[in-house]
Amino acid sequence: MSSTLQTFSVAQSVGLTASLGSWYALHTRSRHERVVEQRLLQQGVSTFCPFISEIHRWSDRRQKVEVPLFSCYVFAHMEMTAEERAKVFRAEGFLGFVGVRGRALPIPDEQIHAVRSIIDQKLPWYSHTYLKVGQRIRIRGGALDGVEGIFLSRNGEDSLVVSVDAVQRSMAVRISGYDVEVV
Repeated sequence: MSSTLQTFSVAQSVGLTASLGSWYALHTRSRHERVVEQRLLQQGVSTFCPFISEIHRWSDRRQKVEVPLFSCYVFAHMEMTAEERAKVFRAEGFLGFVGVRGRALPIPDEQIHAVRSIIDQKLPWYSHTYLKVGQRIRIRGGALDGVEGIFLSRNGEDSLVVSVDAVQRSMAVRISGYDVEVV
């Protein structure tokens, strides 16, 4: 198949965002992110779909390929009116809104702004497993390789809490710079 090497990031089409409305994540069919984005832009819906350039290597060649940062997702800034929803549902490749119990969940503007800022500034970044506070994780590599515990984030510092159940005591260690995986 192919192996990938990420080189740099590029922001793709972003329509003008109106002051009203919220950002929503749209789930798309695999490899239909550009199609959904273009259909929505044609219908006047503001979108954000960041793409990254990667070098894909095959046995006989290497090629730079643009792939979506968030595979199978496009973000749309819209009011959740029947008319706007209809525009989204008509887009070829659209599967559904990301949400709970059939209701689309709005995404805070700050989160979209943060992703956009990192990409626009061409800052170095890497993809990271999504971690929720309280999740069990394992450190991969370095002096703490294989150590497991509970993920904790306090005052912007990520830590791993290791507990000894028998004595009901715990300790926390900062894990900035360590690769971690969800257990």
